[in-house]
Amino acid sequence: MPARATELAARLRQGIARIVVGNERTLLAFQLALLGNGHVLVEGVPGTAKTLIVRVLAALLGVPFRRIQFTPDLMPADVVGTTVFNPQTAEFSLRRGPIFTSLLLADEINRTPPKTQSALLEAMEERQVTIDGESQPLPALFVVCATQNPVEFEGTYPLPEAQLDRFFVRARTGYPSETQERALLARTVSGFDVHDLNAAGVVQVATVDELLAAQMEIRTVYVAEALQGYLYQIVARTRASNDLTLGASPRAAQALVIAAQAAAAIEGRDFATPDDVKSVAPLVLPHRLIVRPESEVEGLDAETILARILAAVDVPKDVARPAVAT
Repeated sequence: MPARATELAARLRQGIARIVVGNERTLLAFQLALLGNGHVLVEGVPGTAKTLIVRVLAALLGVPFRRIQFTPDLMPADVVGTTVFNPQTAEFSLRRGPIFTSLLLADEINRTPPKTQSALLEAMEERQVTIDGESQPLPALFVVCATQNPVEFEGTYPLPEAQLDRFFVRARTGYPSETQERALLARTVSGFDVHDLNAAGVVQVATVDELLAAQMEIRTVYVAEALQGYLYQIVARTRASNDLTLGASPRAAQALVIAAQAAAAIEGRDFATPDDVKSVAPLVLPHRLIVRPESEVEGLDAETILARILAAVDVPKDVARPAVAT
């Protein structure tokens, strides 16, 4: 049983619930990314707790957190760092950029040109950066949490497909329900301040070592061969769909498997099910798909097309872990 992963996910969920109201799917996306050792892209209008969630997670895990405000004049060296000449010693020394952290908030990532966006590519895939021809390793826990505003398009640069494919999951924050927002207002009236997490009772609930162990543990979650076939059929149909010009990549298929394993572990199971796949697929796949212009004119988007594919693929029945003979 993935007991450590299940317990860790519960502790994080409880800790975040003390601060963040609603956003259940977004919180699930962050849990999947942390357990799956991946990165998160969050889309949402301003004021929907995107930055707050990352700050709270950093506090709950007791890890360094850095924020980069992506702007049109941001340069790659502002992200990864550079070497600086010291005239007193006549030597070059490395000045590390903010990317050398555990949780990196890339705020409004689509406001910077592709040249600077590409500074994250190596870091996200290889967990290292190259500065002046030398590779510099990043921390064992390294998660990029990028945000973008889906409403404003002026002065933005759409993320290239290669970078989108490196995000393990994409979540979309929205407005809370009436009950949730009134609960938020009641907290505010009682003196709650999002800028003072210590006063709000946020304390470290896990260590990096515990999280790294949980990441290894979820990979032991059983994925039946029939379920692997089910996963493949979903991915293959995105590639064959007449509504898409670009389907899911092999990296996307791997992410879907790992996310399903993480979802099973969060629920306390040692085997993944079709329901796990259906639950995580809308977080893992749509941002990797490109819809044909003709289909967009008809009102279709990646989420709708994926939902049709999920409904059309036959669901396997026997996917439980085989019983061990005694």
